[in-house]
Amino acid sequence: MGLFQRQPQAGTTVQYYTVGQQRTVLLVGLGNVGREYEGTRHNIGFYCLDAFVRAQEALGAWVDKKDLSCHLVRGQLGETMVVAIKPTTLMNLSGKAVQAVSRFYKIAPENIIVIHDELDIPFGHIRLRVGGSAAGHNGIKSVTQAIGEAYGRVRIGVGPKRPAAVDSADFVLQRFTKDEQAQLPNLSKEVTAILTEYIYGGQLPHDTRSFLV
Repeated sequence: MGLFQRQPQAGTTVQYYTVGQQRTVLLVGLGNVGREYEGTRHNIGFYCLDAFVRAQEALGAWVDKKDLSCHLVRGQLGETMVVAIKPTTLMNLSGKAVQAVSRFYKIAPENIIVIHDELDIPFGHIRLRVGGSAAGHNGIKSVTQAIGEAYGRVRIGVGPKRPAAVDSADFVLQRFTKDEQAQLPNLSKEVTAILTEYIYGGQLPHDTRSFLV
């Protein structure tokens, strides 16, 4: 599915105290901070959220918010205030940042989307849903413990394990194969389209999409 055309801006970046009753959404990319984790399967949430932010002039540059345990950007897209974060905790503690930011900006779980890797989904597929189990993903476990299950998830397939005998924790910390790396721009475009649809449409569908070409 191609990208939607960017909607006309309703205005420039708005300070938090001027938002009022405006809809505010929180987009969360999961990953681990550090060069040793760049390009790994477990950091695909960071990768995709970075691509989305680059495509939105209104969101500006990432800011290190140590008090909220994350890198953060925010800005106005259409009628929606968008807050996007990459937790700077370890993956297993991602819920700390999500809880802190959602409390600070008063964002309900129903207006939160988490983008993350999913070992049980084959590479090339993205599954969208609200709620559900963590499926063994420690970052999702942490987020659910912090804010409950009622948030949306963009689940990016990074499986299956090859070889099957490799430990799951070791596999997700590996880098993508050359063939998979060639498909990553298509993945980031599709996730950007999904997030754009959500921001302007208001709902995350229960859906499965493919980005392979």
